[in-house]
Amino acid sequence: MNIQRAQEIASSPKMEHVEYNGVPIYIQRVDAQNETARIYPLDQPDQEQEVPVRSLTEPSSSMGMEVDRIACRIQNDT
Repeated sequence: MNIQRAQEIASSPKMEHVEYNGVPIYIQRVDAQNETARIYPLDQPDQEQEVPVRSLTEPSSSMGMEVDRIACRIQNDT
């Protein structure tokens, strides 16, 4: 996932389906400068953690995930 999309989801009143390592999560906030997000699993709100935004996925958007994977590879190669 990219920073802009994560920020959109975090600020939206609508609950989007987002996962971290296959676990449905809630995005509390996004740190664009560090490219991280503060999240917690939906069934464990006390398990907050800071993770790289690029590790978040929207399962309903397989094309978006592929684009993000390619963008990460390009960034890492430069």
